[in-house]
Amino acid sequence: MGTDRERREAGAPAQEKRAEVPDQARRDEAVAAPAARRPAVAEEVRPVGAGWIMFAGAVLVVVGVFDAIWGLAGLFKSTVFVVESSDLVVAFNFTAWGWVHIALGALLVLTGIAVLAGQPWARYIGICLAVLGLIANFLTLAAFPFWSLVMIAIDILVIYALTVHGREVAQLRT
Repeated sequence: MGTDRERREAGAPAQEKRAEVPDQARRDEAVAAPAARRPAVAEEVRPVGAGWIMFAGAVLVVVGVFDAIWGLAGLFKSTVFVVESSDLVVAFNFTAWGWVHIALGALLVLTGIAVLAGQPWARYIGICLAVLGLIANFLTLAAFPFWSLVMIAIDILVIYALTVHGREVAQLRT
C-alpha cells in the first residue's frame, strides 16, 4: 500500500515521467526519500551527568528544608529528641544545635537553587555545605538516630553527584 502521492502519480503521466528519469536518479531518489521522512533529531545534547546535577540541586534544597525543620524542632520542641542534649557527642543544648541547623538549612537551600541555576561556584559551596551537614548530623546522631542516618546518606549522594558530575554545571550554562 503506497502513500497518497504514489497513488496519484500511478497513472500514465507518472509512468511517462519515470521513463524520462535515468535509472541512477531514481536510485538516488529512493535512497534519499526515507531520510527525508525521518523526524529531525534534536540538536541539543545534554551532558551525561546533567541529571545528577539537577538531582544534587533539588536534594540540596530538600535537605536544607529538612535541616531547618530539625532546627525549629530544636528551638521550640526539644522533647522530640531521643536523648538529652548532654548525651550528644558535642554537648551543646538543643537551642544551639537548632540555630546551627537553621543556618545550615538556609545556606543549603540557597546553594541548591544556585546549582539548579547552573552557577559553577555553587558546586564547591554545595560540597562544603553537604560535608558540614553530614558532620552536624553525625554529631547529633544520638538525638535523632534514624533521621540523622538518612540525612547522612543523602549528603553522601549529594557529595557524589557534585564531585563526579560537577563539570557538567558549566556545560548546562552554555
